[in-house]
Amino acid sequence: MEENKLKGKVALVTGASSGIGQGIAIAMGHAGAKVVVNFHSDEDGARDTQKLIEDAGGEAITARADVSKAEDAQKLIDTAVEHFGRLDILVNNAGIQKDQEFLKMTLEEWQKVIDTNLTGHFLCAQAAAREFVKREVKPEEKTSAGNIIFISSVHDIIPWAGRVNYTAAKGGLQMMMKSLAQELAKYKVRVNAISPGAIKTDINRKEWETEEGRKKMLSQIPYGRIGEPEDIAKVAVWLATDEADYITGSTLYVDGGMTLYPSFSE
Repeated sequence: MEENKLKGKVALVTGASSGIGQGIAIAMGHAGAKVVVNFHSDEDGARDTQKLIEDAGGEAITARADVSKAEDAQKLIDTAVEHFGRLDILVNNAGIQKDQEFLKMTLEEWQKVIDTNLTGHFLCAQAAAREFVKREVKPEEKTSAGNIIFISSVHDIIPWAGRVNYTAAKGGLQMMMKSLAQELAKYKVRVNAISPGAIKTDINRKEWETEEGRKKMLSQIPYGRIGEPEDIAKVAVWLATDEADYITGSTLYVDGGMTLYPSFSE
């Protein structure tokens, strides 16, 4: 990761105690950003993220919050501004899964995923955007007043039986992102999404650590390898830099080709 690409910037990454969120927080710290590492329950994981950033010479703090609660979402943005003096980048990454067959899914299983994976992203984006629009950036300037990056999934367009709550939330993120990008463009606030494919994280460890599970995953990935959190982190860093200043309202699929309908390749 090239150093100082985000020097002078402050980034908040939700759900940064493990997996993709942890990878993004570390990468942004290594790129020069000061990072607010959000967690809900895994404080040890958040501390690990913080230490990895600091060991590389960066600055980071941890912040506990349940992003599905409006007061917690606002507290996260306030923490960034109070501690670091500003906020430039919000990475809406926090997410959960509660898999269940549709005919057996309870309202609680539906609502919990929607609350975290969709409503939580709305609340954090709204709180961050209210901070970003206070800045005045001329239209001709090749920089933004703020960046909002939603971490979605290939399942914003690929159906996934047994996970209707998850796919509904991710599909909703797609249109939320586009609508916010359209509405906030006049304030020079950029809004984009990254949709990862199969990435090696704890949530799917049972699959990619076994030979059978690994083969099954690879059958859906034309590019022939399972992704790493760093694959998403590098894209997130670039998307947050001024190199990507003319990109807003876009979803970048980082998936090794999962969305290319691999079953039709032969």
